[in-house]
Amino acid sequence: MKKWIVAALLSLSSSATLAEVLVTDATVREMLPGRSMTAGYFSISNSGTVDAELISASSPQFGSIELHQHSHKDGMMKMEQVQSVKVAAGEQVHFQPGGLHLMMFDAKTSISKGQQIPLRLTFKDGQSIEIQASVSAIPTH
Repeated sequence: MKKWIVAALLSLSSSATLAEVLVTDATVREMLPGRSMTAGYFSISNSGTVDAELISASSPQFGSIELHQHSHKDGMMKMEQVQSVKVAAGEQVHFQPGGLHLMMFDAKTSISKGQQIPLRLTFKDGQSIEIQASVSAIPTH
């Protein structure tokens, strides 16, 4: 289980109360041939006493990144963009296949397994953290 940089203290109010956010297991999938988009996954935990709210992600390797989730509606799986993801104090949220994930569009260069992709995660209070995500192979199932 790889853990990347990523403990950050994020000031989430005007008082001295802090959220303590840790991001682990950050991965980006290789792109399918001929495609310029992919998905990113990680786990984010908040060991602080106030909630954290992730509002965006960015990378110099991609033109844009959106927060997405899969949901089941009327017996159909649907993927939709979300504006933010709350990480309650003392809780953990997993970005994973079939659930919350990053949709990464307009890759500026090709990416390959083992490469490190820089990501910046930005929170509602304006604070951000930078992580490195490992490129993983496309699943073969």
